[in-house]
Amino acid sequence: MNAHEILIKPVITEKATIISEQNKYVFRVSTSANKDLIAKAIKEIYKVQPTKVNIVNVRGKEKSLRLRSGRTSSWKKAIVTLKQGDKIELFETK
Repeated sequence: MNAHEILIKPVITEKATIISEQNKYVFRVSTSANKDLIAKAIKEIYKVQPTKVNIVNVRGKEKSLRLRSGRTSSWKKAIVTLKQGDKIELFETK
C-alpha cells in the first residue's frame, strides 16, 4: 500500500481548523490503515515527523429520502499531532 492510498484526503471542517492551531491535523484514511502506516505516509508525503497518531472509526449515519431508508458508509479518520514548529499546508490562503 503506498502513501497516497493510506491518506485519502484531509478533513477540513470547523473543528479540524480549530485544532490545527494546536498542531493537530485530521485526515480521512483507509479502513485497513494502522497508526504506523499513517505515520509513515505523513512523513513521506508532507516531510514532517508526527509525534502522535490517534484513530477514530466513524460510523455511517442513517439517512432517509421519502420512503427509502439507508445508511451512509462508515470511514476511518486519523488525528495526527506534529511537534512544535512543524506545519502542514493543507490549503493556500490568499
